[in-house]
Amino acid sequence: MRILIVEDEKKVSGFIKKGLEEETYAVDVAVDGEEGLLFGEQNQYDLIILDLMLPKIDGLEVLSTLRDRKIETPILLLTAKDSVEDKVTGLNKGADDYLTKPFAFSELLARIRVLLRRGKVEARTTLEIADLTLDLVSHKVKRENQEIELTGKEYSLLEYFLRNQGKVLTRTMIAEHVWDYNFDTFTNVIDVYVNHLRKKIDKNYSQKLLHTLRGVGYIMKENR
Repeated sequence: MRILIVEDEKKVSGFIKKGLEEETYAVDVAVDGEEGLLFGEQNQYDLIILDLMLPKIDGLEVLSTLRDRKIETPILLLTAKDSVEDKVTGLNKGADDYLTKPFAFSELLARIRVLLRRGKVEARTTLEIADLTLDLVSHKVKRENQEIELTGKEYSLLEYFLRNQGKVLTRTMIAEHVWDYNFDTFTNVIDVYVNHLRKKIDKNYSQKLLHTLRGVGYIMKENR
């Protein structure tokens, strides 16, 4: 899967690019509307992430031009604006979805998957480790076939751990994926949420799945 990011803020484009590449997507970045239009016309993409506030040519004009030229690639708009009028304008001009900054990477990724899945069947609908399962369709989590109630943030956190089994995840990586790129990693919020999640998925079970690496981060793995 190949994705184009059209975004002039280096911090934002770098944050998205890094996250998508970790999810094994191929990613190109255009830094202004002119370059974005050129890339969008000349290359074949599965999805375009398009910021509205761009130098040279604004995002709405890029969107309109691509649609006028019969390029039907799914387009997800990004903007700092949160007015209903902006959303309606973008959608009326042919955008497929809309996300307001700042956003958590997990929300962006979920929206990307929905757009890419349209017209396709995603083979993988569950994530598993040992006797723990997470259903990506129903959002149900079970261990030993017993359902576990999670908050939205706990679910996103668990999904991120399950998609990266056996990998050490630092607090910065977790913050960028489950919260957003402006999140203060010096607070203990991540540790608090991990602790809440651990109590729900590990406390009453003999095999522990979520492990702390002191001073480094966390890892989800089976102890064999």
